[in-house]
Amino acid sequence: MKKICLTVVGLYISFVHLFSQQTSKDTSVYQSKKLGLEEVNIVSSLYGQDGNHSAVTGGIGTEKVTDFANGLELKFVGQSLSGHKHTLTASLGIDHHTSASSAYVSKTGASKTGGSRIYPSLNWSVENLKTKSGFGLGVYYSSEYNYKSFGIDAEYTKKTNNNGEFNAKATAYFDKVKLIYPSELIPTDTVTSSTGTVYYTTASGQQVTLNSDGHRSHDVYIPSSPRNTYSVSFSFSQVINERMQASIATDLVYQNGYLGLPFHRVYFTDGSVQVEKLPSTRYKLPIGLRLNYFIGDRIILKTYYRYYTDNWGVRSHTAGIEVPVKITPFFSISPFYRYYVQTAADYFAPYESHLTTDQYYTSNYALSAFSSHYFGVGLRIAPPDGVFHSHLSTLEIRYGHYTQTTDLVSNVISVALKFK
Repeated sequence: MKKICLTVVGLYISFVHLFSQQTSKDTSVYQSKKLGLEEVNIVSSLYGQDGNHSAVTGGIGTEKVTDFANGLELKFVGQSLSGHKHTLTASLGIDHHTSASSAYVSKTGASKTGGSRIYPSLNWSVENLKTKSGFGLGVYYSSEYNYKSFGIDAEYTKKTNNNGEFNAKATAYFDKVKLIYPSELIPTDTVTSSTGTVYYTTASGQQVTLNSDGHRSHDVYIPSSPRNTYSVSFSFSQVINERMQASIATDLVYQNGYLGLPFHRVYFTDGSVQVEKLPSTRYKLPIGLRLNYFIGDRIILKTYYRYYTDNWGVRSHTAGIEVPVKITPFFSISPFYRYYVQTAADYFAPYESHLTTDQYYTSNYALSAFSSHYFGVGLRIAPPDGVFHSHLSTLEIRYGHYTQTTDLVSNVISVALKFK
């Protein structure tokens, strides 16, 4: 099943906590404010894609996927007399997807064809209004049928006296991938214990119990394999003048563990089939640049460029532009376009193109050479007295259409509501 990364899809829960307030000798500038609800964000999105290069069936077959998600975000803000601003955001995300290709994990076409993902997170930050510096911590969790992930991060920010801001962030994710194999590739070197139980031992040393017909028992634990991701991020943004802003950002990413998926098939030139095999380590280095220019009072020109490289042989370029146009003081329209191109990973080859002598192999087209176009439009309404004179301060609707030279096509529409 193709893993989908969607922008801002989640269902957020509330979390209330009061920080102890400190007093300062100089209380003439800052006022104490208990941590209270300041902002509520609700987001819904619907994503659909189709294509004919599924990794589940070795680089051929349907890639049809539908994903529906809803979101709620609650932000709490408080301030102490000493000039410390505290922000707490608690969240719980949930989305449901259906995938036509996942049915073919089993040759009978009877495998699980959909599922749900749930992902809570909690973020806390404190900003010293006197020194213009801040610090934050975050914890994250994600769970779905074949994948579980736990993450933590720490962040530091510092504003300069000339309208600049520096940010540094360290993140770690600790994931577990369930070892769900295609039905015909379940290991055959089984062992019968003294009690008559039939099982096989995985490469990580875990045992999987089999039924009497040689298939996995549905009543036993399916073993998993670890995947860890560590990254450090640095960014700097600067207001150049009253019309221009710029920023630069880079990430240093290291991954280790099981970096493939066990239900991705690979077909070789001799007609044989195996589970994809990829190196157990990966280094990534993206570098991005942003430049925003205000054309008069009604138009903003937002541009973006990113270069990416890794030690698997993938090189990519991303260029994007968005032009928000203010039709009225409270209504704007934002057409956007993004172009992307990448080279293939060293370990990719199409259906029945790998040699049996290859050390690593995959037919996942996410690692192939391709280019793509993504374009659409966003609408934003933000009247000063609220939408329909209510606490709904902002309403946004966004639609995007994506095409890839591998014949993958997708559409996404989202609606975002902000309450204050």
